[in-house]
Amino acid sequence: MIRSIQDDERIVITGVGLTAPNGDSLSDYRQALLAGRSGVEPYHIRYVGDTLAGVCHYDELRYQSRKDVRRGTRAGSVAIYCAQEAVRDSGIDWEKTDRDQVGVYIGVTEHGNVETENEIYEITQFNYDTKVWSHHHNPRTVANNPAGEVTLNLGITGPHYTIGAACAAGNAGLIQGAQMLMLHECDFAIAGGVSESIRTFGIFAGFASQGALANHADPAKASRPFDRARNGIVVSEGGCLYTLERYSDADRRGAKIYGELVGYSMTSDATDFVLPNPVQQSRCMEQALRRAGLNAEDIDIVSTHATATPSGDVQECAALRQVFGNSKRTHINNTKSFIGHAMGAAGSLELAGNLPSFNDRVCHATINVDELDPECELPGLVLNDPQEIDQPTYILNNSFGMLGINSAVIIKRV
Repeated sequence: MIRSIQDDERIVITGVGLTAPNGDSLSDYRQALLAGRSGVEPYHIRYVGDTLAGVCHYDELRYQSRKDVRRGTRAGSVAIYCAQEAVRDSGIDWEKTDRDQVGVYIGVTEHGNVETENEIYEITQFNYDTKVWSHHHNPRTVANNPAGEVTLNLGITGPHYTIGAACAAGNAGLIQGAQMLMLHECDFAIAGGVSESIRTFGIFAGFASQGALANHADPAKASRPFDRARNGIVVSEGGCLYTLERYSDADRRGAKIYGELVGYSMTSDATDFVLPNPVQQSRCMEQALRRAGLNAEDIDIVSTHATATPSGDVQECAALRQVFGNSKRTHINNTKSFIGHAMGAAGSLELAGNLPSFNDRVCHATINVDELDPECELPGLVLNDPQEIDQPTYILNNSFGMLGINSAVIIKRV
């Protein structure tokens, strides 16, 4: 049974901190999306060679010392930057906040691959002598690392863990944070997703072996969901973390509110390691709608997961057609066309790209669609140029992943 969210369980977003390949703050990121500015660039990775990637350029020393950056991980560094930015943006008096009541819930696609690859490479240079193996390896590779690094940096003594949810992880972190607030396991949550995926050659090699790694003479045009000439994924790094609070607490302190989480769902395909199942994807969206007490026609913007793989985009479009095919109100877009696939950060970054629509009343476009694939035709697709819309009230954010994990969240303008 899908239970609706009760009034005393209302959860709102009060802060946003992010780093994306085309922006290191929500305002810069949003400006890039509306201007059609891609963050994909040439990239070289060990063994694979020259390729393309979405690379972040945030100031990693803004909240960490050089020693801390060297000792920790790229995912942890991204998480610390995003968490600090989100807390600052929330306006909460951090010095007076009870850190025992702060929870950290961060979604990741994978963690530890980068560190293990680097250490193995290092010992090959010394005839596999394990004496050169870093004593930092274990804390770098434990599954809770990114969330744990945030607690160390911010002095948080409440619960923390990472949520392994493949490419649905950004949404999963947000959902977990909301649920822990509903259960009163914390009073203030830092939640979302991060990724260091471009630092591991295995990700690139794996997609290349599947024939799913994008290539294009112009890096800015490599990520092209829904386009007939799409040829695969652009791997990206990044992160987006939100501060979440119960509405009553946020209202009491006069916090600005970006939106309210009114519906969510997570489901499984149970059919294939990689190929998505549109029946289960549509069920996930429908469950989120039921939890929110909404119909498809109530949704103003759907942020798609589409990764620019030939089969994946078609399957998601079939699911979207099933749910939103008769809605004349709904606009549909894609953020990966600008930044590539940020893996564990994808869902949270893509939601952030659309949140400002509540204020500026613009739906950002999907770029790089020179010729729409007929199998990806959908009513309401916003292609190549932003579109002004009537006052939006609801955004549905899709995020799906390997082994058939599906997630959807619905945010309401407050």
